[in-house]
Amino acid sequence: QVQLVESGGGLVQPGGSLRLSCVVSGLTFGSYAMGWYRQAPGKERELVASMYSGRNPTYYADSVKGRFTISRDNAKNTVFLQMNSLKPEDTAVYYCAAGGATYWGQGTQVTVSS
Repeated sequence: QVQLVESGGGLVQPGGSLRLSCVVSGLTFGSYAMGWYRQAPGKERELVASMYSGRNPTYYADSVKGRFTISRDNAKNTVFLQMNSLKPEDTAVYYCAAGGATYWGQGTQVTVSS
């Protein structure tokens, strides 16, 4: 049974930072591309960042380039999303996904507000 469990979301002020984590089980983590998506109220889900195992290129949506960084620890079956200089428009539910969106986590809420 494949499981993806996100954590690290919360409420943060504009300009602040958060680090999301996603622990994966039930698949050979190192063989899968991993991605972070987000969905804001009333909007479609969008890909924020993705990476393959241990090599470039990584992908970033234009809206997060220079502010967000995706990384992974294959020894711990974990993918991270470091989010800096957060803006109110980054408010959304963030999901991690494996294998080109074949498998999904349950999501974690990120709210950027003063």
